[in-house]
Amino acid sequence: MANNHIGVNPSQPSIPIFQGSNYDVWSTKMKTLFLSQELWDLVEKGYTKDGVAADALRDLRKKDAIALFFIQQAVDDVIFRRISAATRSKEAWDRLYTAYQGTAKVVTVKLQTLRRKFESLLMKDGDVLSDYISNVIDVVNQIRKYGEYLSEQKVVEKILRSLPKKYDHVVAAIEESKDLSVLTLDELQGSLFSHEDRMKRYDDVSVENAFYSKMQLSQGEPRSQSNSKSHGGSSSRGRRGGRSSGRSNEYDQGSRNYDKGENQSPKQCYYCKRYGHIEKFCWRKEQHANLAQEKGEDDTESLFLACFSAKECSPKTWYIDSGCSNHMTSDLHLFTDLDESVTS
Repeated sequence: MANNHIGVNPSQPSIPIFQGSNYDVWSTKMKTLFLSQELWDLVEKGYTKDGVAADALRDLRKKDAIALFFIQQAVDDVIFRRISAATRSKEAWDRLYTAYQGTAKVVTVKLQTLRRKFESLLMKDGDVLSDYISNVIDVVNQIRKYGEYLSEQKVVEKILRSLPKKYDHVVAAIEESKDLSVLTLDELQGSLFSHEDRMKRYDDVSVENAFYSKMQLSQGEPRSQSNSKSHGGSSSRGRRGGRSSGRSNEYDQGSRNYDKGENQSPKQCYYCKRYGHIEKFCWRKEQHANLAQEKGEDDTESLFLACFSAKECSPKTWYIDSGCSNHMTSDLHLFTDLDESVTS
């Protein structure tokens, strides 16, 4: 009847096998196993025969033998030699602890190293939040494993002050709205993960909008590049309705760009039938410009070109009105004849 509560078969692969590395992980799993079988007190503290009745002593010995059997089954053959002479579970457990966790002096040195590691932990901008928190928790568990207690509040405060700048506003919100002395690590993780999900959604929308804007700009780029070749020269323009002879020069330039500088006969535009440029660079053929029309008090119609460019333009750039009414530039020195009495 005494062993009816023992329901675990030691031969099952569920028992973790210790092979000399990751002692912390293995010992934690073994402790859980012992607790489930009500054997952990025997493994941790052992037992004495003094003042114990014969039946109770026999029951303690049987339980201790089961715990020792679990330990023996949970180590490989090489490590088993270290505990083969142990007759009690506490003796075998303590030998493994001393061998793989170290003596009190070794434990003190390891704690110092872990404390420094804990204090120096910082999350970088490119780090994943979940990975960083898992790293912090891992260091905290190692410190606690060596017998030093770290409060939940200290861990929460450490995470909050070690987050990168992009989390400053959520950290401020948590510190103002939460009592850090009672805020659990799980609650903190939930708040931070929710904030990170929102940031990802906003980033996705921003990238999508930027991509759309770039596509819109790219669709207009060939015309913009053509305009810069056709209208971006240093030739001067007159007042309303006037044009200078510099237009043929800039289309000559477009033709020269087309011909790649080779000496050839003048090109004729198949669209406007003029010489000095080709149809590709013909300003008369421009279509689909963004236009705005405005009527003044004198019922004179004016047509303006609206332009958006992602590139910085030269102050000598001309904005051409293909409706032949107004041309615009920001450099007054480019005008050979300017009537400043005309205002709008």
